[in-house]
Amino acid sequence: MSWIEQTDEFFRSLRLWDLKLDEAYLNFTLPAEANEIFLYGLAAECDKCPFTKLAKVTSNASVVTIDTAERMEFKIFTGNRGKYVFDNVTDFVCHEKPSLGEFGVYDVNVREDGCSFETALEPVKPVLSLIVVTLIIIAFAFLYKLSIKGYRLLSTPDESSRDTELNLTAPQKPRLKSLDTFRGIAIVIMIFVNSGGGGFRWIEHATWNGLHIADLVFPWFIWIMGACIPMSVRSALNRNVSRTGIFLNVLRRSVTLFCIGVCLNSINGPLLQDLRFFGVLQRFGVAYLVVTGLQAVFMNPTPVQPQNPVKRALFDVFLLTPQYLVSAGIVIFYLCLVFFLPVPGCERGYFGPGGKHDYFSNPACIGGVTGYIDRLVLGLSHIYQHPTAKKVFESSAFDPEGVFGCLPTIIQTIFGAQAGMILLYHAEAAARLKRWLSWGLILGLISGILCGFSKNDGVIPINKNLWSLSFVLATSGLAFFLLAACFYLIDVKKWWTDEWNPFLYPGQNAIIMYVGHTIMHKMLPWHWRVTYMNTHFIRLLENSWNTVLWVLIAIYLYNKNIFYSV
Repeated sequence: MSWIEQTDEFFRSLRLWDLKLDEAYLNFTLPAEANEIFLYGLAAECDKCPFTKLAKVTSNASVVTIDTAERMEFKIFTGNRGKYVFDNVTDFVCHEKPSLGEFGVYDVNVREDGCSFETALEPVKPVLSLIVVTLIIIAFAFLYKLSIKGYRLLSTPDESSRDTELNLTAPQKPRLKSLDTFRGIAIVIMIFVNSGGGGFRWIEHATWNGLHIADLVFPWFIWIMGACIPMSVRSALNRNVSRTGIFLNVLRRSVTLFCIGVCLNSINGPLLQDLRFFGVLQRFGVAYLVVTGLQAVFMNPTPVQPQNPVKRALFDVFLLTPQYLVSAGIVIFYLCLVFFLPVPGCERGYFGPGGKHDYFSNPACIGGVTGYIDRLVLGLSHIYQHPTAKKVFESSAFDPEGVFGCLPTIIQTIFGAQAGMILLYHAEAAARLKRWLSWGLILGLISGILCGFSKNDGVIPINKNLWSLSFVLATSGLAFFLLAACFYLIDVKKWWTDEWNPFLYPGQNAIIMYVGHTIMHKMLPWHWRVTYMNTHFIRLLENSWNTVLWVLIAIYLYNKNIFYSV
Protein backbone atom coordinates (compact mmCIF):
# COMPACT_ATOMS: atom_id res chain seq x y z
CA MET A 1 0.00 0.00 0.00
CA SER A 2 3.00 2.33 -0.31
CA TRP A 3 1.34 3.93 -3.33
CA ILE A 4 -1.38 5.28 -0.96
CA GLU A 5 0.81 6.39 1.96
CA GLN A 6 4.14 5.47 3.47
CA THR A 7 3.53 2.20 5.34
CA ASP A 8 6.48 2.65 7.72
CA GLU A 9 5.75 4.94 10.65
CA PHE A 10 9.28 6.37 10.74
CA PHE A 11 11.96 7.21 8.21
CA ARG A 12 15.19 8.08 9.94
CA SER A 13 13.87 10.11 12.90
CA LEU A 14 10.93 11.56 10.96
CA ARG A 15 7.42 10.37 11.76
CA LEU A 16 5.78 9.91 8.37
CA TRP A 17 2.33 9.38 9.83
CA ASP A 18 2.28 12.99 11.03
CA LEU A 19 2.17 14.23 7.44
CA LYS A 20 -1.19 15.42 6.17
CA LEU A 21 -2.65 15.34 2.69
CA ASP A 22 -0.21 16.73 0.10
CA GLU A 23 2.66 17.26 2.51
CA ALA A 24 6.33 16.29 2.47
CA TYR A 25 9.43 16.78 4.62
CA LEU A 26 12.40 18.95 3.71
CA ASN A 27 15.47 17.94 5.74
CA PHE A 28 18.08 20.73 5.66
CA THR A 29 21.84 20.45 6.08
CA LEU A 30 23.28 23.91 6.84
CA PRO A 31 26.72 25.10 5.84
CA ALA A 32 29.26 25.10 8.69
CA GLU A 33 29.54 28.89 8.77
CA ALA A 34 25.75 29.49 9.04
CA ASN A 35 23.75 29.12 12.27
CA GLU A 36 20.45 29.70 10.55
CA ILE A 37 18.89 30.09 7.13
CA PHE A 38 15.49 31.34 5.97
CA LEU A 39 13.29 29.52 3.49
CA TYR A 40 11.03 31.57 1.20
CA GLY A 41 8.52 30.08 -1.21
CA LEU A 42 6.30 31.04 -4.13
CA ALA A 43 3.38 28.92 -5.33
CA ALA A 44 2.97 28.57 -9.09
CA GLU A 45 -0.66 29.73 -8.75
CA CYS A 46 0.42 33.01 -7.17
CA ASP A 47 0.79 35.18 -10.27
CA LYS A 48 3.15 38.18 -9.93
CA CYS A 49 3.63 37.61 -6.20
CA PRO A 50 6.67 38.14 -3.98
CA PHE A 51 8.29 35.20 -2.25
CA THR A 52 6.85 34.64 1.24
CA LYS A 53 8.80 33.46 4.29
CA LEU A 54 7.94 29.88 5.10
CA ALA A 55 10.35 28.89 7.85
CA LYS A 56 13.45 29.68 9.84
CA VAL A 57 15.83 26.70 9.74
CA THR A 58 18.55 26.05 12.33
CA SER A 59 20.76 23.09 13.09
CA ASN A 60 18.40 22.23 15.97
CA ALA A 61 15.26 22.59 13.83
CA SER A 62 16.33 21.47 10.40
CA VAL A 63 13.12 19.76 9.20
CA VAL A 64 10.35 21.72 7.47
CA THR A 65 6.94 20.37 6.47
CA ILE A 66 5.99 21.67 3.05
CA ASP A 67 2.74 21.70 1.04
CA THR A 68 3.09 19.80 -2.25
CA ALA A 69 -0.40 20.42 -3.68
CA GLU A 70 0.95 23.31 -5.77
CA ARG A 71 4.23 23.47 -7.62
CA MET A 72 6.56 25.65 -5.53
CA GLU A 73 9.80 27.47 -6.12
CA PHE A 74 12.11 28.38 -3.26
CA LYS A 75 14.73 30.95 -2.34
CA ILE A 76 17.08 30.42 0.59
CA PHE A 77 18.75 33.30 2.44
CA THR A 78 21.32 33.31 5.22
CA GLY A 79 19.56 36.23 6.90
CA ASN A 80 15.98 37.25 7.63
CA ARG A 81 14.59 39.41 4.80
CA GLY A 82 11.19 40.05 6.38
CA LYS A 83 7.85 38.45 5.53
CA TYR A 84 8.16 39.04 1.78
CA VAL A 85 11.04 39.10 -0.68
CA PHE A 86 10.74 40.98 -3.97
CA ASP A 87 12.72 40.49 -7.16
CA ASN A 88 15.12 43.32 -6.35
CA VAL A 89 16.55 41.27 -3.45
CA THR A 90 19.20 39.10 -5.07
CA ASP A 91 21.52 38.04 -2.27
CA PHE A 92 19.95 34.61 -1.91
CA VAL A 93 22.01 31.45 -1.52
CA CYS A 94 19.98 29.59 -4.11
CA HIS A 95 16.80 29.70 -6.15
CA GLU A 96 15.34 26.26 -6.87
CA LYS A 97 12.21 24.82 -8.53
CA PRO A 98 12.18 21.21 -7.34
CA SER A 99 9.46 18.66 -8.10
CA LEU A 100 8.09 17.52 -4.75
CA GLY A 101 5.53 14.80 -4.09
CA GLU A 102 3.15 13.75 -1.34
CA PHE A 103 4.67 11.92 1.66
CA GLY A 104 8.19 12.29 0.22
CA VAL A 105 11.34 13.13 2.17
CA TYR A 106 13.91 15.42 0.56
CA ASP A 107 17.43 16.29 1.69
CA VAL A 108 18.29 19.93 1.04
CA ASN A 109 22.04 20.50 1.17
CA VAL A 110 22.79 24.22 1.56
CA ARG A 111 26.29 25.38 0.63
CA GLU A 112 27.98 28.74 0.19
CA ASP A 113 27.74 28.49 -3.58
CA GLY A 114 24.22 27.05 -3.82
CA CYS A 115 22.05 24.17 -2.70
CA SER A 116 20.63 20.90 -3.95
CA PHE A 117 17.39 18.95 -3.44
CA GLU A 118 17.84 15.17 -3.30
CA THR A 119 15.08 12.59 -2.86
CA ALA A 120 15.70 10.54 0.28
CA LEU A 121 12.30 8.80 0.26
CA GLU A 122 10.22 8.52 -2.88
CA PRO A 123 6.77 10.14 -2.69
CA VAL A 124 3.56 8.22 -3.25
CA LYS A 125 1.62 8.42 -6.53
CA PRO A 126 -1.91 9.77 -5.86
CA VAL A 127 -3.00 9.06 -9.44
CA LEU A 128 -2.92 5.35 -8.58
CA SER A 129 -5.54 5.99 -5.90
CA LEU A 130 -7.75 7.56 -8.56
CA ILE A 131 -7.36 4.51 -10.80
CA VAL A 132 -8.12 2.04 -7.99
CA VAL A 133 -11.22 3.89 -6.77
CA THR A 134 -12.48 4.21 -10.34
CA LEU A 135 -12.13 0.43 -10.76
CA ILE A 136 -13.96 -0.12 -7.47
CA ILE A 137 -16.87 2.02 -8.70
CA ILE A 138 -16.99 0.14 -12.01
CA ALA A 139 -17.00 -3.19 -10.15
CA PHE A 140 -19.78 -1.91 -7.88
CA ALA A 141 -21.83 -0.90 -10.94
CA PHE A 142 -21.50 -4.39 -12.42
CA LEU A 143 -22.46 -6.03 -9.11
CA TYR A 144 -25.43 -3.69 -8.82
CA LYS A 145 -26.64 -4.64 -12.29
CA LEU A 146 -26.11 -8.35 -11.63
CA SER A 147 -28.02 -8.15 -8.35
CA ILE A 148 -30.97 -6.51 -10.13
CA LYS A 149 -30.99 -9.18 -12.83
CA GLY A 150 -30.73 -11.92 -10.20
CA TYR A 151 -33.58 -10.45 -8.19
CA ARG A 152 -35.80 -10.34 -11.27
CA LEU A 153 -35.02 -13.94 -12.13
CA LEU A 154 -35.79 -15.12 -8.60
CA SER A 155 -38.94 -13.03 -8.21
CA THR A 156 -42.36 -14.51 -8.96
CA PRO A 157 -44.48 -12.73 -11.59
CA ASP A 158 -46.78 -11.35 -8.89
CA GLU A 159 -43.87 -9.97 -6.90
CA SER A 160 -42.34 -8.45 -10.00
CA SER A 161 -45.60 -6.74 -10.92
CA ARG A 162 -45.96 -5.29 -7.43
CA ASP A 163 -42.37 -4.13 -7.22
CA THR A 164 -41.73 -0.88 -8.99
CA GLU A 165 -38.42 -0.13 -7.33
CA LEU A 166 -36.31 -2.11 -9.77
CA ASN A 167 -38.35 -1.46 -12.91
CA LEU A 168 -36.92 1.58 -14.59
CA THR A 169 -40.19 2.99 -15.89
CA ALA A 170 -39.77 6.36 -17.52
CA PRO A 171 -41.86 9.31 -16.36
CA GLN A 172 -44.96 9.99 -18.37
CA LYS A 173 -43.68 13.25 -19.80
CA PRO A 174 -41.27 12.57 -22.71
CA ARG A 175 -37.85 14.16 -22.21
CA LEU A 176 -34.69 14.61 -24.21
CA LYS A 177 -32.39 12.06 -22.58
CA SER A 178 -29.19 13.76 -23.72
CA LEU A 179 -30.19 17.01 -21.96
CA ASP A 180 -31.12 15.13 -18.78
CA THR A 181 -27.82 13.25 -18.98
CA PHE A 182 -25.89 16.50 -19.39
CA ARG A 183 -27.66 17.92 -16.35
CA GLY A 184 -26.94 14.69 -14.48
CA ILE A 185 -23.24 14.87 -15.33
CA ALA A 186 -23.14 18.39 -13.90
CA ILE A 187 -24.99 17.46 -10.69
CA VAL A 188 -22.86 14.34 -10.08
CA ILE A 189 -19.63 16.30 -10.58
CA MET A 190 -20.98 19.00 -8.27
CA ILE A 191 -21.75 16.50 -5.48
CA PHE A 192 -18.31 14.91 -5.85
CA VAL A 193 -16.57 18.29 -5.84
CA ASN A 194 -18.56 19.61 -2.88
CA SER A 195 -17.72 16.40 -1.02
CA GLY A 196 -14.02 17.17 -1.42
CA GLY A 197 -13.05 15.90 -4.86
CA GLY A 198 -10.66 13.39 -3.35
CA GLY A 199 -8.43 16.26 -2.25
CA PHE A 200 -7.06 16.73 -5.77
CA ARG A 201 -6.17 20.33 -6.49
CA TRP A 202 -7.00 20.08 -10.21
CA ILE A 203 -10.55 19.00 -9.37
CA GLU A 204 -11.26 21.82 -6.91
CA HIS A 205 -11.96 25.41 -7.98
CA ALA A 206 -9.09 27.32 -9.56
CA THR A 207 -7.36 29.71 -7.18
CA TRP A 208 -8.21 32.69 -9.39
CA ASN A 209 -7.74 32.59 -13.17
CA GLY A 210 -8.06 29.37 -15.17
CA LEU A 211 -10.45 26.45 -15.36
CA HIS A 212 -10.55 23.40 -13.12
CA ILE A 213 -13.21 20.69 -13.23
CA ALA A 214 -15.17 22.29 -10.38
CA ASP A 215 -15.39 25.56 -12.32
CA LEU A 216 -17.47 23.94 -15.07
CA VAL A 217 -20.40 22.77 -12.96
CA PHE A 218 -22.26 25.99 -12.14
CA PRO A 219 -22.04 27.58 -15.62
CA TRP A 220 -23.18 24.31 -17.20
CA PHE A 221 -26.24 24.29 -14.93
CA ILE A 222 -27.02 27.87 -15.90
CA TRP A 223 -26.59 27.00 -19.59
CA ILE A 224 -28.82 23.91 -19.31
CA MET A 225 -31.48 25.99 -17.58
CA GLY A 226 -31.33 28.38 -20.53
CA ALA A 227 -31.66 25.49 -23.00
CA CYS A 228 -34.94 24.45 -21.38
CA ILE A 229 -36.48 27.93 -21.39
CA PRO A 230 -37.64 28.10 -25.07
CA MET A 231 -39.33 24.71 -24.84
CA SER A 232 -41.03 25.61 -21.58
CA VAL A 233 -42.32 28.99 -22.79
CA ARG A 234 -43.53 27.67 -26.14
CA SER A 235 -45.35 24.82 -24.40
CA ALA A 236 -47.10 27.30 -22.10
CA LEU A 237 -48.08 29.56 -25.01
CA ASN A 238 -49.44 26.58 -26.96
CA ARG A 239 -51.61 25.76 -23.95
CA ASN A 240 -53.03 29.28 -24.22
CA VAL A 241 -51.39 30.46 -21.01
CA SER A 242 -51.23 34.24 -21.14
CA ARG A 243 -47.87 35.96 -21.22
CA THR A 244 -48.76 37.65 -17.95
CA GLY A 245 -49.52 34.26 -16.44
CA ILE A 246 -46.18 32.91 -17.67
CA PHE A 247 -44.33 35.86 -16.17
CA LEU A 248 -46.08 35.52 -12.81
CA ASN A 249 -45.15 31.83 -12.71
CA VAL A 250 -41.56 32.71 -13.60
CA LEU A 251 -41.52 35.33 -10.83
CA ARG A 252 -42.82 32.78 -8.32
CA ARG A 253 -40.18 30.21 -9.29
CA SER A 254 -37.39 32.79 -9.21
CA VAL A 255 -38.36 34.04 -5.76
CA THR A 256 -38.61 30.44 -4.54
CA LEU A 257 -35.10 29.66 -5.81
CA PHE A 258 -33.75 32.81 -4.20
CA CYS A 259 -35.37 32.03 -0.84
CA ILE A 260 -34.14 28.43 -0.84
CA GLY A 261 -30.63 29.71 -1.56
CA VAL A 262 -30.74 32.18 1.35
CA CYS A 263 -32.01 29.44 3.67
CA LEU A 264 -29.18 27.12 2.60
CA ASN A 265 -26.69 29.90 3.35
CA SER A 266 -27.90 29.81 6.96
CA ILE A 267 -27.16 26.11 7.38
CA ASN A 268 -24.42 26.83 9.93
CA GLY A 269 -26.63 29.25 11.87
CA PRO A 270 -29.03 32.04 10.85
CA LEU A 271 -27.01 34.96 12.23
CA LEU A 272 -28.64 37.85 10.37
CA GLN A 273 -25.84 40.39 10.80
CA ASP A 274 -23.49 38.30 8.64
CA LEU A 275 -25.92 36.18 6.60
CA ARG A 276 -24.74 35.77 3.02
CA PHE A 277 -27.50 37.08 0.76
CA PHE A 278 -26.38 35.77 -2.62
CA GLY A 279 -25.29 32.31 -3.74
CA VAL A 280 -25.79 29.63 -6.37
CA LEU A 281 -29.58 29.31 -6.30
CA GLN A 282 -29.99 33.07 -5.95
CA ARG A 283 -28.11 33.60 -9.19
CA PHE A 284 -30.22 30.91 -10.83
CA GLY A 285 -33.30 32.84 -9.76
CA VAL A 286 -32.08 36.15 -11.17
CA ALA A 287 -30.96 34.70 -14.52
CA TYR A 288 -34.13 32.65 -14.86
CA LEU A 289 -36.33 35.66 -14.17
CA VAL A 290 -34.62 37.87 -16.76
CA VAL A 291 -34.18 35.37 -19.61
CA THR A 292 -37.52 33.61 -19.24
CA GLY A 293 -39.22 36.98 -18.89
CA LEU A 294 -37.64 38.09 -22.18
CA GLN A 295 -38.71 34.84 -23.81
CA ALA A 296 -42.27 35.24 -22.56
CA VAL A 297 -42.44 38.75 -24.01
CA PHE A 298 -40.83 38.16 -27.40
CA MET A 299 -41.40 34.51 -28.31
CA ASN A 300 -43.66 33.66 -31.24
CA PRO A 301 -44.90 30.08 -30.68
CA THR A 302 -45.74 29.54 -34.39
CA PRO A 303 -43.16 31.44 -36.46
CA VAL A 304 -43.10 31.12 -40.24
CA GLN A 305 -39.77 30.08 -41.72
CA PRO A 306 -38.37 32.59 -44.26
CA GLN A 307 -37.83 31.65 -47.88
CA ASN A 308 -34.33 33.14 -48.03
CA PRO A 309 -31.91 30.17 -47.61
CA VAL A 310 -29.50 32.11 -45.40
CA LYS A 311 -32.25 33.35 -43.12
CA ARG A 312 -33.78 29.88 -43.04
CA ALA A 313 -30.45 28.35 -42.05
CA LEU A 314 -30.10 30.93 -39.25
CA PHE A 315 -33.78 30.85 -38.33
CA ASP A 316 -33.11 29.88 -34.71
CA VAL A 317 -30.72 32.82 -34.32
CA PHE A 318 -33.11 35.39 -35.83
CA LEU A 319 -35.86 34.25 -33.47
CA LEU A 320 -33.67 35.36 -30.55
CA THR A 321 -32.89 38.79 -32.06
CA PRO A 322 -34.57 40.76 -29.22
CA GLN A 323 -32.70 38.70 -26.63
CA TYR A 324 -29.40 39.25 -28.39
CA LEU A 325 -30.04 42.99 -28.57
CA VAL A 326 -30.62 42.97 -24.82
CA SER A 327 -27.47 40.87 -24.43
CA ALA A 328 -25.46 43.39 -26.45
CA GLY A 329 -26.68 46.16 -24.17
CA ILE A 330 -25.78 44.14 -21.07
CA VAL A 331 -22.31 43.36 -22.42
CA ILE A 332 -21.61 47.02 -23.31
CA PHE A 333 -22.84 48.21 -19.92
CA TYR A 334 -20.87 45.48 -18.13
CA LEU A 335 -17.60 46.18 -19.97
CA CYS A 336 -17.91 49.94 -19.52
CA LEU A 337 -18.20 49.46 -15.78
CA VAL A 338 -15.39 46.91 -15.64
CA PHE A 339 -12.89 49.00 -17.61
CA PHE A 340 -13.89 52.59 -16.83
CA LEU A 341 -15.64 52.80 -13.45
CA PRO A 342 -13.20 54.31 -10.92
CA VAL A 343 -12.77 52.09 -7.87
CA PRO A 344 -11.10 53.52 -4.73
CA GLY A 345 -7.59 52.13 -4.29
CA CYS A 346 -7.74 50.15 -7.52
CA GLU A 347 -6.45 50.66 -11.03
CA ARG A 348 -9.07 50.73 -13.77
CA GLY A 349 -9.82 47.49 -15.56
CA TYR A 350 -8.29 45.42 -12.76
CA PHE A 351 -9.22 41.71 -12.83
CA GLY A 352 -6.84 40.46 -10.15
CA PRO A 353 -7.35 38.97 -6.68
CA GLY A 354 -5.80 41.85 -4.73
CA GLY A 355 -3.65 40.95 -1.73
CA LYS A 356 -0.06 40.31 -2.75
CA HIS A 357 -0.93 39.90 -6.45
CA ASP A 358 1.09 42.16 -8.75
CA TYR A 359 3.46 42.80 -5.85
CA PHE A 360 0.82 44.48 -3.65
CA SER A 361 -0.09 47.10 -6.26
CA ASN A 362 -3.83 46.68 -5.47
CA PRO A 363 -3.93 45.00 -2.05
CA ALA A 364 -7.55 45.85 -1.14
CA CYS A 365 -8.96 45.42 -4.63
CA ILE A 366 -10.01 41.80 -4.98
CA GLY A 367 -12.08 41.39 -8.13
CA GLY A 368 -11.86 45.02 -9.23
CA VAL A 369 -15.27 46.47 -10.10
CA THR A 370 -17.03 43.16 -9.40
CA GLY A 371 -15.84 43.02 -5.81
CA TYR A 372 -16.36 46.75 -5.28
CA ILE A 373 -20.01 46.74 -6.41
CA ASP A 374 -20.81 43.61 -4.38
CA ARG A 375 -19.32 45.16 -1.24
CA LEU A 376 -21.16 48.41 -1.94
CA VAL A 377 -24.55 46.76 -2.52
CA LEU A 378 -24.44 43.85 -0.08
CA GLY A 379 -22.00 45.01 2.57
CA LEU A 380 -18.73 43.32 3.50
CA SER A 381 -20.29 41.07 6.15
CA HIS A 382 -22.93 39.69 3.75
CA ILE A 383 -20.60 38.29 1.08
CA TYR A 384 -18.55 35.10 1.00
CA GLN A 385 -15.69 35.32 3.53
CA HIS A 386 -13.41 32.52 2.30
CA PRO A 387 -12.74 32.91 -1.45
CA THR A 388 -10.29 30.58 -3.18
CA ALA A 389 -7.77 33.43 -3.48
CA LYS A 390 -7.58 34.06 0.24
CA LYS A 391 -5.00 31.42 1.11
CA VAL A 392 -2.66 31.92 -1.84
CA PHE A 393 -2.93 35.69 -2.41
CA GLU A 394 -3.87 36.69 1.16
CA SER A 395 -6.92 38.42 -0.28
CA SER A 396 -9.97 39.77 1.53
CA ALA A 397 -13.61 38.63 1.34
CA PHE A 398 -15.16 38.20 -2.11
CA ASP A 399 -18.40 36.63 -3.34
CA PRO A 400 -18.06 34.45 -6.47
CA GLU A 401 -21.88 34.46 -6.75
CA GLY A 402 -22.50 38.11 -5.98
CA VAL A 403 -24.68 40.82 -7.55
CA PHE A 404 -22.55 42.18 -10.40
CA GLY A 405 -21.73 38.73 -11.78
CA CYS A 406 -25.44 38.26 -12.54
CA LEU A 407 -24.97 40.36 -15.69
CA PRO A 408 -22.64 37.93 -17.54
CA THR A 409 -24.65 35.02 -16.11
CA ILE A 410 -27.67 36.32 -18.03
CA ILE A 411 -25.57 36.17 -21.21
CA GLN A 412 -24.68 32.56 -20.41
CA THR A 413 -28.36 31.71 -19.97
CA ILE A 414 -29.18 33.23 -23.37
CA PHE A 415 -26.48 31.08 -25.00
CA GLY A 416 -28.24 28.11 -23.41
CA ALA A 417 -31.52 29.37 -24.83
CA GLN A 418 -29.87 29.34 -28.26
CA ALA A 419 -29.22 25.61 -27.84
CA GLY A 420 -32.88 25.17 -26.92
CA MET A 421 -34.02 27.10 -30.00
CA ILE A 422 -31.92 24.78 -32.15
CA LEU A 423 -33.74 21.84 -30.58
CA LEU A 424 -37.13 23.43 -31.24
CA TYR A 425 -36.71 24.50 -34.84
CA HIS A 426 -34.31 21.94 -36.32
CA ALA A 427 -35.72 18.42 -36.21
CA GLU A 428 -32.89 16.65 -38.07
CA ALA A 429 -30.07 15.32 -35.93
CA ALA A 430 -27.38 16.45 -38.38
CA ALA A 431 -28.71 20.02 -38.37
CA ARG A 432 -28.69 20.14 -34.58
CA LEU A 433 -25.19 18.70 -34.30
CA LYS A 434 -23.70 21.04 -36.91
CA ARG A 435 -25.16 24.09 -35.20
CA TRP A 436 -24.15 23.06 -31.68
CA LEU A 437 -20.62 22.26 -32.78
CA SER A 438 -20.38 25.53 -34.72
CA TRP A 439 -21.52 27.53 -31.70
CA GLY A 440 -19.04 25.69 -29.50
CA LEU A 441 -16.17 26.41 -31.88
CA ILE A 442 -17.05 30.10 -32.35
CA LEU A 443 -17.50 30.80 -28.64
CA GLY A 444 -14.31 28.92 -27.80
CA LEU A 445 -12.28 30.94 -30.31
CA ILE A 446 -13.64 34.28 -29.09
CA SER A 447 -12.90 33.25 -25.51
CA GLY A 448 -9.36 32.30 -26.48
CA ILE A 449 -8.82 35.67 -28.16
CA LEU A 450 -10.12 37.56 -25.11
CA CYS A 451 -7.86 35.69 -22.71
CA GLY A 452 -4.92 35.73 -25.15
CA PHE A 453 -4.92 31.91 -25.12
CA SER A 454 -3.16 32.22 -21.77
CA LYS A 455 -4.05 31.91 -18.12
CA ASN A 456 -3.11 35.32 -16.77
CA ASP A 457 -1.99 37.61 -19.58
CA GLY A 458 -5.05 38.21 -21.76
CA VAL A 459 -7.32 41.26 -21.93
CA ILE A 460 -10.09 39.38 -20.08
CA PRO A 461 -8.79 36.26 -18.29
CA ILE A 462 -10.98 33.19 -17.86
CA ASN A 463 -12.16 33.57 -14.28
CA LYS A 464 -15.03 31.79 -12.54
CA ASN A 465 -14.86 34.04 -9.46
CA LEU A 466 -15.55 37.11 -11.61
CA TRP A 467 -17.75 35.21 -14.07
CA SER A 468 -15.71 37.04 -16.70
CA LEU A 469 -16.91 37.34 -20.29
CA SER A 470 -14.20 34.94 -21.51
CA PHE A 471 -15.32 32.47 -18.83
CA VAL A 472 -18.92 32.69 -20.07
CA LEU A 473 -17.83 32.07 -23.65
CA ALA A 474 -15.44 29.22 -22.80
CA THR A 475 -17.85 27.29 -20.57
CA SER A 476 -20.78 27.88 -22.95
CA GLY A 477 -18.67 26.60 -25.83
CA LEU A 478 -17.79 23.48 -23.87
CA ALA A 479 -21.48 23.05 -23.03
CA PHE A 480 -22.42 23.08 -26.73
CA PHE A 481 -19.78 20.40 -27.38
CA LEU A 482 -20.88 18.21 -24.46
CA LEU A 483 -24.57 18.41 -25.39
CA ALA A 484 -23.67 17.48 -28.98
CA ALA A 485 -21.69 14.46 -27.72
CA CYS A 486 -24.50 13.30 -25.40
CA PHE A 487 -27.11 13.80 -28.13
CA TYR A 488 -25.07 11.81 -30.66
CA LEU A 489 -24.33 8.92 -28.28
CA ILE A 490 -27.75 8.71 -26.61
CA ASP A 491 -30.47 10.03 -28.91
CA VAL A 492 -28.94 9.43 -32.35
CA LYS A 493 -26.80 6.29 -32.18
CA LYS A 494 -28.32 4.97 -28.94
CA TRP A 495 -24.94 3.54 -27.97
CA TRP A 496 -25.25 4.91 -24.43
CA THR A 497 -28.35 3.11 -23.17
CA ASP A 498 -30.44 3.87 -20.08
CA GLU A 499 -29.19 0.71 -18.41
CA TRP A 500 -25.64 2.03 -18.30
CA ASN A 501 -26.38 5.72 -17.91
CA PRO A 502 -26.19 6.62 -14.21
CA PHE A 503 -26.38 10.36 -14.99
CA LEU A 504 -29.89 10.18 -16.49
CA TYR A 505 -31.64 9.89 -13.12
CA PRO A 506 -29.94 12.69 -11.11
CA GLY A 507 -30.52 14.94 -14.11
CA GLN A 508 -34.28 14.65 -13.66
CA ASN A 509 -34.25 15.59 -9.97
CA ALA A 510 -31.50 18.19 -9.86
CA ILE A 511 -33.08 20.44 -7.22
CA ILE A 512 -33.55 17.49 -4.82
CA MET A 513 -29.96 16.41 -5.43
CA TYR A 514 -28.61 19.92 -4.80
CA VAL A 515 -30.62 20.77 -1.70
CA GLY A 516 -30.38 17.24 -0.29
CA HIS A 517 -26.61 16.89 -0.52
CA THR A 518 -26.15 20.43 0.86
CA ILE A 519 -28.29 19.72 3.95
CA MET A 520 -26.87 16.22 4.55
CA HIS A 521 -23.28 17.30 4.00
CA LYS A 522 -21.99 16.29 7.45
CA MET A 523 -24.37 13.43 8.22
CA LEU A 524 -24.26 9.65 8.11
CA PRO A 525 -24.64 7.66 5.94
CA TRP A 526 -23.66 10.18 3.28
CA HIS A 527 -20.43 11.19 4.97
CA TRP A 528 -18.12 9.47 7.40
CA ARG A 529 -14.64 10.03 8.81
CA VAL A 530 -12.01 7.60 10.12
CA THR A 531 -8.66 8.35 11.76
CA TYR A 532 -6.73 11.08 9.92
CA MET A 533 -8.39 11.04 6.45
CA ASN A 534 -5.01 12.26 5.20
CA THR A 535 -4.60 10.29 1.95
CA HIS A 536 -6.16 10.79 -1.45
CA PHE A 537 -7.28 7.16 -1.40
CA ILE A 538 -9.41 7.44 1.75
CA ARG A 539 -10.74 10.83 0.65
CA LEU A 540 -11.69 9.40 -2.75
CA LEU A 541 -13.47 6.47 -1.12
CA GLU A 542 -15.48 8.74 1.16
CA ASN A 543 -16.29 11.32 -1.52
CA SER A 544 -17.18 8.64 -4.08
CA TRP A 545 -19.38 6.83 -1.56
CA ASN A 546 -21.38 10.02 -1.00
CA THR A 547 -21.70 10.64 -4.74
CA VAL A 548 -22.75 7.07 -5.58
CA LEU A 549 -25.28 7.11 -2.74
CA TRP A 550 -26.96 10.19 -4.19
CA VAL A 551 -27.05 8.55 -7.63
CA LEU A 552 -28.81 5.55 -6.07
CA ILE A 553 -31.28 7.89 -4.37
CA ALA A 554 -31.96 9.51 -7.76
CA ILE A 555 -32.60 6.08 -9.29
CA TYR A 556 -34.99 5.24 -6.45
CA LEU A 557 -36.91 8.49 -6.92
CA TYR A 558 -37.07 7.84 -10.67
CA ASN A 559 -38.47 4.35 -10.15
CA LYS A 560 -41.04 5.70 -7.71
CA ASN A 561 -41.98 8.33 -10.29
CA ILE A 562 -41.09 11.12 -7.85
CA PHE A 563 -39.92 14.30 -9.55
CA TYR A 564 -39.71 17.76 -8.05
CA SER A 565 -39.04 21.20 -9.46
CA VAL A 566 -39.73 24.61 -7.98
